[in-house]
Amino acid sequence: EWQARKQGVQGRRQWRKVHLATDTATSDIRAVEFTSSSNGDSPILPDLLDQIPEGEDIGSVTADGAYDTRRCHTAIIDRHATPIIPIRKNGRPWKEDCPAAIARNEILRATRHYGRAFWKRWTVYHVRSRIEAKVRCLKAFGERINARDPDRQTAEIQICIALMNRFSALGTAEIVRVT
Repeated sequence: EWQARKQGVQGRRQWRKVHLATDTATSDIRAVEFTSSSNGDSPILPDLLDQIPEGEDIGSVTADGAYDTRRCHTAIIDRHATPIIPIRKNGRPWKEDCPAAIARNEILRATRHYGRAFWKRWTVYHVRSRIEAKVRCLKAFGERINARDPDRQTAEIQICIALMNRFSALGTAEIVRVT
């Protein structure tokens, strides 16, 4: 009570989420969205895809099970890309009324027939771990954002992303196996 009288009532802590879209071939971060903790993951995917110019080809979009929604599958199919999104454990087939539902039901049939582990190897789902590595690199700039204003926070993240892309352009380590 004393602290509340002295400093005011503290609100619930909020955090910011950074959503990244990377090119796995070049390790460049192609799109970034910075949202509050109240926003879910799946509504952000269409905005990420919109940041990539229309003329550029997107081969596939790999994401985790949180992106297994009609909106995400439709946005991916509209960009002529292949969705590589594992179906949720209790996933049911969708009514095949659009190309996104057909593609999603194909993933569901493949995971049921071959198993989830084989499907992940077959679709090269493990490349998603490269995005996790990029998030770790982003944290190397600091666990916290210094700015307090949301616009300045976004600018700070954009600067970090630009630096990371510049570091990637300079070159990455080449790993050679020695026997």
